Amino acid sequence: MKVCIIGASGKLGRYMVQHALDRDYEVVAVCRQKSVDKLKNYSNRIRIVPGATNDRKVIEEAVRECQGVLTVLVPWGVKGYSTGTAQAVLDYAPQDARLIFSCGWHISRDGKDKYSGKFKFMVNVAGWLGRFIRVFDINDQVEATNRIFASDKKWTVVRGSDLEEGDSQGLPVWSKHVGDPILESNITRRIDFALFMVEALVNDDLIREAPAIVGCKTESAIKYSSGT
Repeated sequence: MKVCIIGASGKLGRYMVQHALDRDYEVVAVCRQKSVDKLKNYSNRIRIVPGATNDRKVIEEAVRECQGVLTVLVPWGVKGYSTGTAQAVLDYAPQDARLIFSCGWHISRDGKDKYSGKFKFMVNVAGWLGRFIRVFDINDQVEATNRIFASDKKWTVVRGSDLEEGDSQGLPVWSKHVGDPILESNITRRIDFALFMVEALVNDDLIREAPAIVGCKTESAIKYSSGT
């Protein structure tokens, strides 16, 4: 499988590169020019396309003939970076390609997610602060995912819990809605978030789904996966 990883130089992106190479996938990696050195350990095994991930020409070149596209939706700045990235992927990826996007739990597809007061407060504060200092815009990620949800492409939007570093614990478990008991632990290893993204490329049950994930070894995952 030929796979494009957009946002490959970040922590999540580098884990996805490694998971994809472990599966003998052909990897095309997109990252900003100043971040190319972060991929130097893979430079002889992957093709790197330097450029902004919302640059339509960069994305058009990178996703050509790819059967899968893994995209880290990062809401940098206040000029629609996430939306531009998502729209370029939707416009230029082959029609039958599997498109996997990452975001946080704050994204809701159908409005049935149940958030705690603390979570909503933190999202609101972070959103206001990010726009005030013009570093990031959470609403941009909302717009980006709304466009994905409206698309007829074979997309999956993976909604991650809080993240931690550490060795892999295995494939995370998922549920359709934040607030479901299995997600109570609200923690996932970053390496396993990446694993779920890569695994979604070949899981047709996730086509046009927005799974919210949590680590498979967390207390809530163990409790509710066993049905106890």
